[in-house]
Amino acid sequence: MTGASEGSGFLAVDSGGSGLRALVGTARRGPLARRESREPVRTGERGIDPEDFMARLVPLVRALTAEAGAVPLTTVVVGATGLASLGDGLRAELPGALAREWGVRRVALAADAVTAYVGALGTRPGAVIAGGTGLIAIGTDLTGWRRADGWGHLLGDCGGGAWIGRAALEAALRAHDGRDDGSARLLACAEELFGPATGLPGALYPRPDRPAVLASFAPVVADCADEDPVAAGILRAAARHMADSAAAVCPSGGEPCIALTGGLFKLGAPLLGPLDEELERRLPQGRRVPAEGDPLHGSVRIAAELSTGSLTLPSDGTMLSVTTRSGD
Repeated sequence: MTGASEGSGFLAVDSGGSGLRALVGTARRGPLARRESREPVRTGERGIDPEDFMARLVPLVRALTAEAGAVPLTTVVVGATGLASLGDGLRAELPGALAREWGVRRVALAADAVTAYVGALGTRPGAVIAGGTGLIAIGTDLTGWRRADGWGHLLGDCGGGAWIGRAALEAALRAHDGRDDGSARLLACAEELFGPATGLPGALYPRPDRPAVLASFAPVVADCADEDPVAAGILRAAARHMADSAAAVCPSGGEPCIALTGGLFKLGAPLLGPLDEELERRLPQGRRVPAEGDPLHGSVRIAAELSTGSLTLPSDGTMLSVTTRSGD
């Protein structure tokens, strides 16, 4: 299989709320071309729509192969947001569609938490906290996957960007009402960004992008944290939630690695300081390491290993499923 991989290529895909990112390469030569589409794949009654996925992917791949040259695609890895709970249609139809379109023989479908993990830590045992608008933690001892949270902004994602923004706007409205534990500083910032406090419900509740709008207030919370104890307390609570999720998924033996990935951590010291303290308290045996790459990098790593037959990550049919068609 290794010899065959030298003349074959892989396609690595990261599908999320902001669209598709795709990369073509080979195990021997590495990444050759990269493109992205800003429109996300539709989600319908069957979950992530496989026909819409292919409709968006095909033109991207045509542009990629035109740039990279004649690279026969034999392996595809797709990391997708929502795959664990909304991926039945993709798992049923995508391998066949990819085989018909490009003759693909090996397909791996992974939850975006898995590709975030592999991008950050590769194949080392440990835990990764992926933070953006939402929040999920994923861990592995290399025999199975464990996840915590990632339940969306109404039921969880505790400590994520939308959670921080919602908590801060609640504190702003407490100040507006004259209730305890409010923040006049956050109220002033909220009214500057969103308008009068009395209009907040009307400005937020009908929005289909409500989680992203809530998360847009998280950087304001970080900016206020040095001088506002309420803002600092919200970030401390977020850090505590993150550490709780990491502790729930982290392997118990040895010195597991712990990494952070995602745009939320660009908030910097006001969040990272409390988080380091909470991780030290909850996971003293863990070793915090920098993330090596992002979820697309994780898809590339999985694709390169799958195309050479060296993939050692656990496959469970939900978080990571691998399909191999005859002809290898």
